[in-house]
Amino acid sequence: MDQIYIPKNRYGFSVGSPVIIKSLEEERIIEKPYFYNINYIEPIKLDIINKIINIIDKNYSYENVIFTGSFLDKGFNFEDIDVLLITESDADIKEKIESTIGIKTHIISIDNKTLIKGLSTDPIYIMMLSKCISRKRFIYDVKTEMNYKLLDLHLLKSKTLIDNFDILNGSEKYYLTRNLISIYIYANSKKISKEIVDNEIKKIFDVGVKEIKENILNKKIFLGKYKDIYGKTFKELIRHIKNGSK
Repeated sequence: MDQIYIPKNRYGFSVGSPVIIKSLEEERIIEKPYFYNINYIEPIKLDIINKIINIIDKNYSYENVIFTGSFLDKGFNFEDIDVLLITESDADIKEKIESTIGIKTHIISIDNKTLIKGLSTDPIYIMMLSKCISRKRFIYDVKTEMNYKLLDLHLLKSKTLIDNFDILNGSEKYYLTRNLISIYIYANSKKISKEIVDNEIKKIFDVGVKEIKENILNKKIFLGKYKDIYGKTFKELIRHIKNGSK
């Protein structure tokens, strides 16, 4: 049982007087963040977001804080919180945040210039910001640059699933599948978002995101379709590279 002791010689407080126990260090009230393609989020998640912003406010200067990933989906089926910290300096704050909120946190510290470059060439960045919650309002009017050599490097990550299917967990398989499908869509000059990618995964593999994350897959059928779409994507990228595309 937690106890608070008040000195016996206390002016103005008789025995039995009602009092309020209050922390001397109060959290600053955060202005309501900006929602992008999010209609609803559980109040407890919004409280967690405010706590994280408070921690960052007290320790670092930054341009913006952006929350992305499965944490923003309805329900509580997430493993960590993805945070983009837009700053010019290195922000080693992961441990402080995790010890305060008790949830694994993945923090990407990135400057504004690098983020804009990523949004112009990397489908993963585009997908992340297609659904997010931001500390400050942002507008990124970015012109897409199809860098097929860079996309080919990104695609190489997804080959890991083919070579290591049996030892990967469900979350890892989903990440690699999402990476593959996002490149597949992006390379064909189609619009990309988290919802579009997840729907395309379901359409191609005939399984939902939940089944992949829970590792409930028919290896032979899933890998067959995965190798097929990987091969098509690889050939498309190589074709553009050979034709002189950047």
